[in-house]
Amino acid sequence: MSDLPDDPNMGAGNVSETLRRAIGERYLTYALSTIMHRALPDARDGLKPVHRRILYVMSRLRLAPGGGFLKSAKISGDTMGDFHPHGDAAIYDAMARLAQDFNMRYPLVDGQGNFGNIDGDNPAASRYTEARMTEMAQAMLEGLAEDSVDFRDNYDGRLTEPVVLPASYPNLLANGAAGIAVGMATNIPPHNIEELINACLHLIKAPNARDETLLEHVPGPDFPTGGVIVEPPESILETYRTGRGSFRLRSKWITEDLGRGQWQIVVTEIPFQVQKSKLIEKIADLIGQKKIPILADIRDESAEDIRVVLEPKSKNVDPDVLMNTLFRQSDLEIKFSLNMNVLIDGLTPKVCSLKDVLRAFLDHRRDVLQRRARHRLEKIDHRLEVLEGFITAFLNLDRVIDIIRYDDDPKAALMREDWSAPHARATSEADYVSPAGSAEDGLTEVQVDAILNMRLRSLRRLEEMELRDEYDKLLEERAGLEDLLADEGLQWNRISEQLRETRAKFGKKVPGGARRTQFAEAGEVEDVPIEAMIEREPITIVCSKMGWIRAMTGHIDLTRELKFKDGDEGRFIFHAETTDKLLVFGSNGRFYTLAASQLPGGRGMGEPVRLMVDLPNEAEIVDLFILQPEARLLVASTAGDGFVVPAADVVAQTRSGKQVLNVRDDVRALVCHAIKGDHVACVGENRKVLIFPLDELPEMGRGKGVRLQKYKDGGLSDATTFTLADGLSWLDPAGRTRTQSDLAEWLGKRAGTGRMAPRGFPRDNRF
Repeated sequence: MSDLPDDPNMGAGNVSETLRRAIGERYLTYALSTIMHRALPDARDGLKPVHRRILYVMSRLRLAPGGGFLKSAKISGDTMGDFHPHGDAAIYDAMARLAQDFNMRYPLVDGQGNFGNIDGDNPAASRYTEARMTEMAQAMLEGLAEDSVDFRDNYDGRLTEPVVLPASYPNLLANGAAGIAVGMATNIPPHNIEELINACLHLIKAPNARDETLLEHVPGPDFPTGGVIVEPPESILETYRTGRGSFRLRSKWITEDLGRGQWQIVVTEIPFQVQKSKLIEKIADLIGQKKIPILADIRDESAEDIRVVLEPKSKNVDPDVLMNTLFRQSDLEIKFSLNMNVLIDGLTPKVCSLKDVLRAFLDHRRDVLQRRARHRLEKIDHRLEVLEGFITAFLNLDRVIDIIRYDDDPKAALMREDWSAPHARATSEADYVSPAGSAEDGLTEVQVDAILNMRLRSLRRLEEMELRDEYDKLLEERAGLEDLLADEGLQWNRISEQLRETRAKFGKKVPGGARRTQFAEAGEVEDVPIEAMIEREPITIVCSKMGWIRAMTGHIDLTRELKFKDGDEGRFIFHAETTDKLLVFGSNGRFYTLAASQLPGGRGMGEPVRLMVDLPNEAEIVDLFILQPEARLLVASTAGDGFVVPAADVVAQTRSGKQVLNVRDDVRALVCHAIKGDHVACVGENRKVLIFPLDELPEMGRGKGVRLQKYKDGGLSDATTFTLADGLSWLDPAGRTRTQSDLAEWLGKRAGTGRMAPRGFPRDNRF
């Protein structure tokens, strides 16, 4: 897009620029602001700006762990007014999350009042709740007043705020993080602090440690809600090596024995960030939709702990089968994604490995250690200077008192005085020891101010000895700090000591410090067969001529008279079991699948098949039978075309069915029989019968088929399969079975015309 020409009518202050540049610059500014100041955590302290500012405000308000609580509205208000000029609701939500023990592995805020729960209920309004810092939060701020980190101006320049917190433990991994920026996102699970510190100590000893070795110390996430990780070890290794991946996390459950063979499943831990109320609602919906027939009921008996009771439909159900089904169909198992996208040094977004993140923390701790050491050196030098002045004053006490009593400007006089030799004083001259670097050439302004501000009670002999002891100790400490700053090995030793102290304070031996999330091996959860999910019971399938179907309990007498709607009558009736699948073959050539367990009961007239599957109104039911997966079916149309199809290939997964026999125009699907024997017998509307070997028919999955019998006019009436050696049988009009053994007259090749039917063949041309 080209630049717009300058308009002479435009004011001198207006600037013309391309739309592409204008939008690009503004959007880039917004994107960088979102990435750096809102969504991505800092690798050093693991905090986003809003969380860092909340903790800093709480430290300014002196909300120490052992102190009193303060209204959350005050905390969020000060955060908004002084450091974080965004919505107070967003700030309070962020603070409330820091107090939720089901979201934070190590909560940073100690909340008093309703701060929400695992069911998904929101916290109470900020005016009702109170908060203070936890020990973990205080450990994040340790050394903040000792120039351990940089400070910057707040948004309006009135105050300063820390760029990053000192962080005495790797909080990024300990508590995790989640955020969505512009063009990038982050999602980091929480981990166990003892394991993280062990990994840090190993990394200090072996800076080039392999990822496999680090995973011996940090085997995986440690979620506050527990659960069981069933991700393979090799997948976990790849996830931590690349910084991207996922973990399969399951609920923890036990089987409770109720006596007399009865039992129930109790879920004691649910996956991280899954709302318990929505989980139970989802499973209840699955029960209502009969998607888990082996589950009878679900109850929430939770109090302070999680207790979700699953009641099976029968004591014969396998608990593992039930749970595997629930793992697949509900949030009792989730995949928690890991995307370790963090800000390195607070500036550069980068997807880091576990080793990168731990290294960033350790480098930060070394920087904090050096800065605190330099700050302490400055304090020591200042104190030594003051102590030198005090000691000089004690050695020359009478002269100091004279100057203070009689001089008009004692400060200037003390600074001009020559203290190269001790003046008369109460103690003997033998007691004089000149301190290293003493003010022999005169006292400094700092020393004189300290002397003038000294209390009279400090002029006793004991105080002088204490000053000399303090002076010697500070000199010794100063030498140690200089050695520390000059030796990298000493620095890492000191960091290791600090980490061990933190581990002892927050590790596995303290309440709540032990690992909560366990590990187990589990393959992919496969589809549980319907036979395993349903209790096997005998039923009788009844389907009327008009297509109303029902399942009657038990195997009833098939000749028993049954009731149907007015104008309707029985067509199909056979024995089955609740675990069976039924196949419906329509005259449109499609197969439909019904689950016997989901059919309506036999107390009423049933329900139309067309409400259960998408069978068109113009299509009729050709056949209804039990699926035998190993069987083969003969399908044929009224045009005399057909083929053989495996029964397992015609099972439909949806209501719309599966097209198998292609028909068009006035041709309809007519025959569907399970193959029994080695020959095929066909009879046309012209009463001609043709018999040919079964192997002349192709086996297909779908199609029009091949010609079974040839007709000058009319079409196929019926077809069947039989064993040639046993002869061809049919029922005569009197209901008696007749068998024709000599079939040489009707044997021929497929697609022949055939010969007239044998004497006694039914007039309806049906076998």
